[in-house]
Amino acid sequence: MGKAKIMVIDDEKIVVDMLGMHFKNNGYDVATFLAAEPALERLKEERFDVIITDLKMKGIDGMELLKTVKSLYPDVHVIMITAYAQLNTAIEAFRGQVHDFYPKPFKIKDLLASVERALAEQQAAREAE
Repeated sequence: MGKAKIMVIDDEKIVVDMLGMHFKNNGYDVATFLAAEPALERLKEERFDVIITDLKMKGIDGMELLKTVKSLYPDVHVIMITAYAQLNTAIEAFRGQVHDFYPKPFKIKDLLASVERALAEQQAAREAE
């Protein structure tokens, strides 16, 4: 099995750069995007294991991205990050099968642990098939 593939989507360049560097340094294959549209195009060509996305973005937002990913690629885990965390938004995200939901600022170690849990769940699901 190769490196797990992580997609990071956020309209703040500093966030995608920081997360991209962090996950690459932890042995993951990472692709970063500043908007959801090119990320969804890439998903048509390449499989990713986990998607980390911002909630509020111009164009397609994180909630719409979550719904699209779960309808087309139900086994891909989506982790949502946001500076606009509200209870009703978190509830909507979990009803949409988000794997985790983190308000900004978040701890990198918590996000890394969430990615590791997502990958472990995917592996367990594949072994159960």
